Amino acid sequence: MKIVIAPDSFKDSLDAAGVARAIAAGLSEAWPEAELVECPMADGGEGTMEVILAASRGELRRQTVRGPLGQYVEAGWGWLPQSRTAIIEMAQASGLQQVPTGQRDACRSSTWGTGELIAAALDAGARRVVLAIGGSATNDAGSGMLRALGLRLLDADGQALEEGGLALAKLAHIDASGLDPRLAGVQFEVAADVDNPLCGANGASAIFGPQKGANPQQVEALDHALNHFADHCALLLGADVRDYPGCGAAGGMGFAARAFMDAQFRPGVEVVAELAGLDALAQGADLVVTGEGRFDAQTLRGKTPMGVARVAKRHGVPVVVLAGTLGEGYQQLYAHGVDAVFALANGPMSLEQACANAAELLQARACDIGRLWRCAKRG
Repeated sequence: MKIVIAPDSFKDSLDAAGVARAIAAGLSEAWPEAELVECPMADGGEGTMEVILAASRGELRRQTVRGPLGQYVEAGWGWLPQSRTAIIEMAQASGLQQVPTGQRDACRSSTWGTGELIAAALDAGARRVVLAIGGSATNDAGSGMLRALGLRLLDADGQALEEGGLALAKLAHIDASGLDPRLAGVQFEVAADVDNPLCGANGASAIFGPQKGANPQQVEALDHALNHFADHCALLLGADVRDYPGCGAAGGMGFAARAFMDAQFRPGVEVVAELAGLDALAQGADLVVTGEGRFDAQTLRGKTPMGVARVAKRHGVPVVVLAGTLGEGYQQLYAHGVDAVFALANGPMSLEQACANAAELLQARACDIGRLWRCAKRG
């Protein structure tokens, strides 16, 4: 009996490796002789780099870079030397976790530090860069990242703009003469799980700005500023990509990557599955167990359980999901490769209690699933 355990992290509780360990402990308790294969997963947000490096035995490198509000932070990035692939997790340099809740400022926050990580990857000789862009604190259309790589954004007086998305409203000229020429020789892939355009009612500012500290008036101003930036980029590049699906991801980081780096967009979980070798692990498996903190209809948009289910179904392997909570519409996933779903709670409890006891709850539910599956196999 071979069981592949491929969960995402449970936010504010356990990382993906911790979730996998807890599930494995429960399954082992119920079925000691089963072959258990742990393959922690991610979908492009926080933890993506860690998961990929653990699966591929890559190198963790560190760089001091500018954080979202200009403070210096220690950020990690991943290096896979055999393929000369860099794993840049945007949250490391420009993530919400770098900014205390009361200090979040979507108008001023910058992606400059992410650009510094890309520069470090170029210095290392990267031929492929995977940009995992979930969890950002920024709404600057990737302009800070581009500036860190040599792009100059000038106002009507020829002065450099201030950092942040709101300052883009004053843009009068883009000087691309200093943009790092090494970018042209690198394959960029954006790992993201959203398909929003840069601007408009479903754009970066309107959908994601409020969680990064923007009030309704600032959302409107930011949307205008990003539209203005996109106008100038279209004139410079001879192409307008602002409506390309995913360009609104990470406050518009997707736009900068597409416009200036010709980045290709892929679901984050698909990229992680490839680099972690999930397809090979699923071959010959009898069961795949995956999971995430909240499992609902939004999971269909490319979150980890959906991606894992796709891989498993290619090999005809049944899929069981363990979730912290079950939200509206989760039953839709039954038509997309998920065979059964279980919530962790064994009685009334608060979110805080569930998070604090997640490992024990995961182990108990996994043990129950293992006992049930073992009974079914006897039949």
